[in-house]
Amino acid sequence: MVSAGALRVVRCGGSALCGARAVYLLCASGDFVKVYSVSTEETLRLMGGHADLVTGIRLNPQNHMQLYSSSLDGTIKLWDFMDGIPIKTFTVGCRLLALYTLASAEDSVFAVIPKKGERDTFQLVSVKLTKGAGQDLEAKELSVILDGVGASMKHIAFGREDAYVVSVKDVNLQVYFFKRKLLNRFSLSTVKTKGGDNRFSCVVCHPTEDCIATGHADGKIRLWRNFHHRKEYTYSTLHWHHDIVMDLTFSIEGTRLLSGGVEAVLVQWHNESSCQKDFLPRLGSPIEYISMSSDGALCCTLHADNRITIINSNLRFSRSIQGLIKSRDVKTGLVVDPRTKALVLNGEPGHLQFYSLQTDQQLFSLDIVQRQYIHQAGLRQSDLVKVAFSAQGTWLATVEESEEVTDPELQLKLWFFSEETQSFKLNTRINTPHDNHITDMCFRDMGELGDDSLILVTTGRDCVFKVWVMVEDTDPEAQPSVSWTCDFVGSYHNYQATNCCFSEDGSLLAVSFEETVTVWDSLTWDLKCTFCHPPGNIRNICFGRLTCSKYLIGATDYGFLCCWNLLTCALEWSAYLNIVVLQPDPLSEHIAAVSWLSKESSLFVFKPNEPRPIYIQRNLCKEKILLAAFVPRDEPEVISSEKYLWLRKSQLFFLTDTQELMTLSTKSLEERLTPSSKQLAVEESLPVTPLSLLLGKHRHQQAQEDIELGKPVVHNKQEQASPAVKELLHTPAHVLPSASFLCTIFINSLLISKEKKGAEEVADEIEMESEKAEDDSDEEYVTAMEQEDTSHMELLGEMTCKLSKSQEKELRKIRKTDYSWISAF
Repeated sequence: MVSAGALRVVRCGGSALCGARAVYLLCASGDFVKVYSVSTEETLRLMGGHADLVTGIRLNPQNHMQLYSSSLDGTIKLWDFMDGIPIKTFTVGCRLLALYTLASAEDSVFAVIPKKGERDTFQLVSVKLTKGAGQDLEAKELSVILDGVGASMKHIAFGREDAYVVSVKDVNLQVYFFKRKLLNRFSLSTVKTKGGDNRFSCVVCHPTEDCIATGHADGKIRLWRNFHHRKEYTYSTLHWHHDIVMDLTFSIEGTRLLSGGVEAVLVQWHNESSCQKDFLPRLGSPIEYISMSSDGALCCTLHADNRITIINSNLRFSRSIQGLIKSRDVKTGLVVDPRTKALVLNGEPGHLQFYSLQTDQQLFSLDIVQRQYIHQAGLRQSDLVKVAFSAQGTWLATVEESEEVTDPELQLKLWFFSEETQSFKLNTRINTPHDNHITDMCFRDMGELGDDSLILVTTGRDCVFKVWVMVEDTDPEAQPSVSWTCDFVGSYHNYQATNCCFSEDGSLLAVSFEETVTVWDSLTWDLKCTFCHPPGNIRNICFGRLTCSKYLIGATDYGFLCCWNLLTCALEWSAYLNIVVLQPDPLSEHIAAVSWLSKESSLFVFKPNEPRPIYIQRNLCKEKILLAAFVPRDEPEVISSEKYLWLRKSQLFFLTDTQELMTLSTKSLEERLTPSSKQLAVEESLPVTPLSLLLGKHRHQQAQEDIELGKPVVHNKQEQASPAVKELLHTPAHVLPSASFLCTIFINSLLISKEKKGAEEVADEIEMESEKAEDDSDEEYVTAMEQEDTSHMELLGEMTCKLSKSQEKELRKIRKTDYSWISAF
């Protein structure tokens, strides 16, 4: 458990969209459930509340406006997904690996859970959902249906009219009939003949007939019939896929069967015949899940590259929703695009993906290698390995190299951002910029005030670093253009150059050569000083910023974090930490360091001028953190705790070895993900109409006039102090409980609690009691104020009656009467 106000590790993107079968355009993604729009492809709603991965989502058979979701955190949640609010949370108490709902079971759902006392053994159980008035309920009543089932949700399917359930695992198939309480088991041969592999990979049941379709590891599809009898069953075989069948689904009417696999081709089978089939090829990446919409008009495929493809019923491509592509190896690191503040990293082979953190979708993909990638093991192909942006994002530098270890083919490319096309255009291609692998590169960050200040530095295993500058084309007949060329080559004792970075003002360049860090003047390229910390090669280096610009930070692969003072050329302090990630914040003095020790990732945030970290978080996540990046915020965040002020201007994102993109947040889940039911009131986020603009301007002007005239600003206490009323007015009617249940809560919320009177209130009361009469001048003043206040009402055709002097005295007596006794009712 995390204490209130503490930092929370949040999966913010990159989570596999195929964590569970998509239900229409509802999709499980990490700890959340996403709702997508078919027409605009945007994320309409993000429903969060689970503390671990969501493993299953199913529509409520009794109400198709509601959704069940299961998670590894041991809970089942019931959602109103149209408004994005949780209705019920059922605590089961064990890890839930898959979820199923049946129309015939009104108060139960089915789930796959681990079997107690046995490893890698799972059970299908029926979970009875407890009925109650509260939102958080326990559901501990479990009934075992099947033993020895598979952990994947594709390994279990329910048959026609929910009469039976089918489970597949390895080469075994089980069919359990609910009414007869009969279990039939069928097995295939385990012997692989002629390249065949009979292991089951998925199963689905025909919606109107007693027919079971199973996919297998060798690409075959079997259609099982007459499985009510153990010995008289039959099956037919369909075969097109050359590798494992990843998923199967029947159309709503059952006349078509859809299959998908590693070929990235959706196959549609007609009438259970191998001769009648249609194809939708070139879908980009292996198909892992297939789902059909409830009306049968759309089909949805989820792919291995974290993409959703929406397909029409006539097998025509409709739309695509691309999340963060999971590359085989993120060699480029996490880089931030200064123009869009998007994360830039490896995408498809040879491509650079620009990923939006706000929408969890890919903005666009830039083809860097510009060669056809062949998906075949053993081929040596070129891939993107390094990326760097200039300060304003006008220039992009990329390095691509072949997979050869000894003699790689290298290319350095410089791209210029075109305002016309709003994309990058190739400006310069440099073949073999180094004689060996390029280890690092960086631009001089000086705001690009002039072309003379913009330079690029690359380091390589050929024991040199090179400085690249822009030169103008000297051909008078050609159009004015610039290109890049090498201006300086530096080395140090024939050591391999491993890392490079510029100081904040661009005057110094630090280049690490194995165990030594060298500092160079960027104007004359003179070597100024060297720092050495053996044993161990330098793994990461960075300069301090702002008030800490006189420091240089380095991390070695032997577990030392060192801070050198550039003014004294001496070691300021050092710490024994196995730092794998060293990332400075571009907007502050803070530096984030991530260590990996004893299978645990820990985060340390510090300023170079202080050896003591300002923030430490052990066991940051279960996976190993490989990369990190600070992304500047659009507006500084309001943070109350001084401990987390380092997150005020920038947000820290990090990528794990499982390619999960995570971040740190000081906000609670309720603050980060405000349900749409709480956004139904008029807010700034809603579309602005001309009437709302006119009313808002008028109210603002009226408030300013009241303040200038010295009028007191009246606040409605009940409006501020009655959250029950707000929830009642803003919650959709179809999810509200009965009026009789809400009546007591509503009445109590309107009552004013008895409070102790302040000294000013008591003094005012004593002064009122001492007054026996009022002067005529006071009377005239009150009358004048009344006329001024009621002038607006008179314009609307309403007149307020004036109180006489005796009536005002009676009114004062009524005001002094204590009515607090009514609060008991």
